[in-house]
Amino acid sequence: MLILLPPSETKRPGGRARALDLDALALPQLRPQRDAVIDALVALCADEDDAARVLKLSPRQRGEIADNAALRTAPTLPAVDRYTGVLYDALDASSLGGPEHRWLGAHVLIQSAPFGLVGALDAIPAYRLAAGTSLPGLPALRRVWADATATALAEAAPRFVLDLRSEAYAALGPVPAGTRTAYLRVVTDAGDGTVRALNHFNKHAKGDLVRRLAASRPRITNADALCAWAGEAGLVLRPGAPGELDLVV
Repeated sequence: MLILLPPSETKRPGGRARALDLDALALPQLRPQRDAVIDALVALCADEDDAARVLKLSPRQRGEIADNAALRTAPTLPAVDRYTGVLYDALDASSLGGPEHRWLGAHVLIQSAPFGLVGALDAIPAYRLAAGTSLPGLPALRRVWADATATALAEAAPRFVLDLRSEAYAALGPVPAGTRTAYLRVVTDAGDGTVRALNHFNKHAKGDLVRRLAASRPRITNADALCAWAGEAGLVLRPGAPGELDLVV
């Protein structure tokens, strides 16, 4: 099973002195796209006013422009530790042991705007770039990433993909046709036989799910097996709309 996670707008600062190594990231076929987006973002951030306008930064956020300008030389952290926020706080990867970390590294990719899909343990710097941002000199990020990422995923040939990304980030890396996949939605029973999508608990539930998977490390090759595992783990996970699974909380 391969799990696709969204990034987070908030990042943990600092890291190890080792700089970004694009050749060491997952899906190395994406190197041309990574170089193009990083170069465009670094060039944009040479002018603070232009960068603040394009990236839609408030005065308080302008310090993140320097992070972008130093993408190729800044300290790095494993991606799963770099991101903070509700999902990653619930996952709390730093509190997991070695086997759990290795499972995350083997089974989780995180969709970023500047680097594309990266492995959970891939070392990345702090940055500021959202999926919907248009960088000068480049097509829309969806056009930069989508076809190349779908091709790279097809070559990786995962047996089953569980997609936990938001729709904006899923658009940057579509799961290729012919791959067994399920898009996860977090819902609650409305009490009348219908379900209602949740916003407040959505990210927390996804982070908790991935933590539970890392802790138990099941062998899952399809949606039915995932639902069966979830039932044994005390979770309610069931088929929803076609191609989707509902996590009921």
